[in-house]
Amino acid sequence: MSMAKRTDPQSPAPHAADSHDLIRVHGARVNNLKDVSIEIPKRRLTVFSGVSGSGKSSLVFGTIAAESQRLINETYSAFVQGFMPTLARPEVDVLDGLTTVITVDQQRLGADPRSTVGTATDANAMLRILFSRLGKPYIGSPQAFSFNVASVQASGAFKVDRGADRTRTVKRTFTRTGGMCTRCEGRGTVSDIDLTQLYDDSKSLSEGAFTIPGWKSDSFWTVRVYAESGLLDPDKPIRKFTKKEMQDFLYREPTKVKVEGVNLTYEGLVPKIQKSFLSKDKEALQPHIREFVERAVTFTTCPDCEGSRLSAEARSSKIGKLSIADACAMQISDLAEWVRGLADPSVAPLLAALQRTLDSFVEIGLGYLSLDRPSGTLSGGEAQRVKMIRHLGSSLTDVTYVFDEPTIGLHPHDIQRMNDLLLRLRDKGNTVLVVEHKPQTIAIADHVVDLGPGAGTGGGTVCFEGTVEGLRAGDTVTGRHLDDRAAVKETVRKPTGALEIRGARAHNLQGVDVDIPLGVLTVVTGVAGSGKSSLVHGSVPAGADVVSVDQGAIRGSRRSNPATYTGLLDPIRKAFAKANGVKPALFSPNSEGACPTCNGAGVIYTDLAMMAGVATICEECEGKRFQASVLDHHFGGRDISEVLAMSVTEAEEFFGAGEARTPAAHRILERLADVGLGYLSLGQPLTTLSGGERQRLKLATHMADKGGVYVLDEPTTGLHLADVEQLLGLLDRLVDSGKSVIVVEHHQAVMAHADWIIDLGPGAGHDGGRIVFEGTPADLVAARSTLTGEHLAAYVGS
Repeated sequence: MSMAKRTDPQSPAPHAADSHDLIRVHGARVNNLKDVSIEIPKRRLTVFSGVSGSGKSSLVFGTIAAESQRLINETYSAFVQGFMPTLARPEVDVLDGLTTVITVDQQRLGADPRSTVGTATDANAMLRILFSRLGKPYIGSPQAFSFNVASVQASGAFKVDRGADRTRTVKRTFTRTGGMCTRCEGRGTVSDIDLTQLYDDSKSLSEGAFTIPGWKSDSFWTVRVYAESGLLDPDKPIRKFTKKEMQDFLYREPTKVKVEGVNLTYEGLVPKIQKSFLSKDKEALQPHIREFVERAVTFTTCPDCEGSRLSAEARSSKIGKLSIADACAMQISDLAEWVRGLADPSVAPLLAALQRTLDSFVEIGLGYLSLDRPSGTLSGGEAQRVKMIRHLGSSLTDVTYVFDEPTIGLHPHDIQRMNDLLLRLRDKGNTVLVVEHKPQTIAIADHVVDLGPGAGTGGGTVCFEGTVEGLRAGDTVTGRHLDDRAAVKETVRKPTGALEIRGARAHNLQGVDVDIPLGVLTVVTGVAGSGKSSLVHGSVPAGADVVSVDQGAIRGSRRSNPATYTGLLDPIRKAFAKANGVKPALFSPNSEGACPTCNGAGVIYTDLAMMAGVATICEECEGKRFQASVLDHHFGGRDISEVLAMSVTEAEEFFGAGEARTPAAHRILERLADVGLGYLSLGQPLTTLSGGERQRLKLATHMADKGGVYVLDEPTTGLHLADVEQLLGLLDRLVDSGKSVIVVEHHQAVMAHADWIIDLGPGAGHDGGRIVFEGTPADLVAARSTLTGEHLAAYVGS
């Protein structure tokens, strides 16, 4: 009888270990979260939705993922923790039921010129071992095939102390064979300075020959050091310099010279330009300096290695007829087939691992890439999918995977494939948390958490928790817009001209000839990897008056904010200074007005070695960042810290009328409101902005540029369904003001709204790179001749 009881499935009480099937968050207050408390089911797919800036990332990444990572780090010894990033405990009362979190975010892969798709994954390392074992002739260890390792030879002697006055001299010779091309140092390109952009050779130095920005003829440190060095004739036109004078002028090593009794360093013009302009990050330069650098520096493929980055010796060792350079240049789907054809029992485990990695690329929809593609050229979506590769074949279960908009950069055709991967991870017994806006991905969720109702200070609360059907029926912003469908435009604008592209062959383009109409809204679309960005960014003719707004990261520290990035702070500081009769520098927390205790940071950071550092609000300025005396100066009844605490919408009203009227500031604020950033506060650190917010901040900044053609790269990235409508209104206003707008986009609402569509394909990589359709959205829907046409027709319901 007792045995019967034991086998009866109804009778046993659940095991205590099986009761932990929820992740409980209680009282989360990270960034704009307002005491959020939720329960997330484990081993299910949970989607977090809500308008951009509503607190999704703060909850998923800033709270759940951050605390899991911190707790894992604490399991290591204090010695090991000293080498790991220190993480502060998120502001939350209770976090229960956490499992190990694996974060797959949108952070771009490093744009280091030496980083490629192969080096960012393990594929390159495995290929190098493969060639060092099977390559004929044998040239050395795996390092001999690495373009990041230079060949080195060294010899010398050192003394070994044996005690009691006994020393012995030991001679050693050291050699290391690397695969780096010596000409380009493994970069694949060589830079050349166009001297005609630096000076006018028909003039002499005393006549102001230099055309370098900021080099004024009376500048003691730049121009006069050349003219009065005694090495050059200041009154002779540069084109009449002797060979020695030209060598001294352009390439002389740093030399001490006396100018008007002052000791100065004279250095050749070319190394001086390289140090002062080219060694700096191009994105961080002022616009006019960046324009000069783009004009003056030309990059050409290295003639020695033909862009492969590898030395001739590394390219000479082959498996069959392929060198490692050929293998890295192949499309990954083709390389996977080649590796499948290799069979050598001595390297069987290596071949199996390499095969798995390459097949994962194909499975995730990145088979069109090649391993030598620079990682900095990948879009945010591609970078995120590259990071996914190492997790696909993982045997780990009961792990929490956290994804940040995994469908970014994916054509509707590719989203189904991504959905299948997310479901597969869940079905292996993992918890999958996804921050997402696309209805196709929200639809597959087991559980939905909708945050809002607004953005910034208007968000940070849970509006809905439950099933997708419940969300659809509920009265939330996401629920109301989940089934939104845009109609195809009835009448389209007429082009005023055309931007001609002829014989475009960048990346996978196959000699594309296309006329991009001007004066209208043109959408360039196609499956991921079909050649859209190559066509728009790589083939638009130079000097075509183009303003390009891409998805590149915004540079900025925690001291940077929307006011500093957009240049808004300059007119505000000047207005404060004028009203109070003091210097503008007083109103900068990074300059004279900074609180001396916290140096204008507003908080004091205490480093606790391997423990998480502590940030405490500065007691002197109470987090306001300014000296008390600066806050006594008012403008329009407000001090500078109160202005920086305003939202864009409030500030637009404040600077728009009355005694605080400042037209220069108001214009910038209008642009920020236009792109849907009215909720941001002016002083919010840039480091806290989401990907979509950063791109719209860039767009607002570029709207002041004088260009006639705007190129936008997926402007709907990170945008909620409800915000897409506002973006379309903005694009219409840009076109109606006489601009031409070219948008690389997958969002069907933007396609339906276009005046002209250019569809690339039919596939990705070498299966793409051709124009498969040109015409109006209505014609594309009617024809249904392409993948885009089919999906757009299904979307508009025709």
